[in-house]
Amino acid sequence: MNTYTEEVGKQLNELLQKTYHTQKGFKMAAKYVDNDALKSYFKLKAQERHDFGDELAAELKRYSHTINSQQTEDVDKAWMDVSAIVFLNEEESMLEEAIKGEKAAINEYNKILNHKKLPLSTKVVVESQKNKIIKGLSGFRTLEELC
Repeated sequence: MNTYTEEVGKQLNELLQKTYHTQKGFKMAAKYVDNDALKSYFKLKAQERHDFGDELAAELKRYSHTINSQQTEDVDKAWMDVSAIVFLNEEESMLEEAIKGEKAAINEYNKILNHKKLPLSTKVVVESQKNKIIKGLSGFRTLEELC
């Protein structure tokens, strides 16, 4: 069984941490919106990110890579930005920030997928998650019309 290179393991760990923080952001956003459709969508996205995190953690374990529970400064900063928007309680701003975050996530996924020695099982998981995020962007755009 192959193991991850140090670089790939580090990137997957960072993606895992960002995934859990995004889950928290979606959960928090769901608490502070009044629009029922938007609330449901944020809850759905939070659950999706929870599932993504479980899948990523399982892949890291499968290849005997240690899961790093320490947070990076970038993750903390991104979380603070989301929190500030939530506390402003502006649904349109929350939605715009979510769209911006999802686009950034796609770029993170692409970086990982560009590794030549990425194990097939990890590639399948990462590609699947990326495609779900892309598909989910259309849901955000539909909800933008409601705000």
